[in-house]
Formats: sequence, C-alpha cells, structure tokens
Amino acid sequence: MITVDFLTPPEGRLLGFRVEGHAGWGKEGSDIVCAAVSSAVYLVANTVTEVLAVTPLSLRAEEGEFFLRLEPRDEPLCRSLMQGLKLHLSQLEEQYPEYVNVSYMEI
Repeated sequence: MITVDFLTPPEGRLLGFRVEGHAGWGKEGSDIVCAAVSSAVYLVANTVTEVLAVTPLSLRAEEGEFFLRLEPRDEPLCRSLMQGLKLHLSQLEEQYPEYVNVSYMEI
C-alpha cells in the first residue's frame, strides 16, 4: 500500500508531504497506481524546485519513499500545486482504497 501523509500546521496549510510504499496493484513496471502516484509527486516536486525556483526545507527521493517539506514563507506560492496534489491523490484513494491511503500529519 502507498501511504501519503500531508504535512499540516494547526491552521491547516499544506507544507509538504511524505509518500511511502508500493501499491502492489500490478507487477513492477506495470503498476498503474504506483505510476499515477509517482508521476503526480514528481510533477509537483519538479515544478516547485525547477519552475518556481523554491528551495524546500527538506527534499528526499529514495526507493519507496518521497519527502518534501516547504518553508512556511513559500506556502502561498506553492498552494495551488499542493492542493492539486491533495485532490489528485485523494481521488486515487477513492478509486483504489486498498492501494492508497491519504492522511494528514500535524507539524
């Protein structure tokens, strides 16, 4: 299962995310759920760092784990991206509840 934790301070802004695990929907290399999650996560991270030129507080991409945390001052610039990622991953969770779990981690 892929677990997604959105990092949120008490006031509810989205300051990042952690994605861990593998969906297990299909064989490695043909797992559409893993591909959908990975593609969305990399699109957001690449847009934040390369298009918006934001330097995250933390960024880590490893096998089976992706972590991105923004500085609070960068949240307004990245807000739409983060909300779009939350919407996309939440809809994947609705379609594939046994393979994707979205939750929130207060920071």
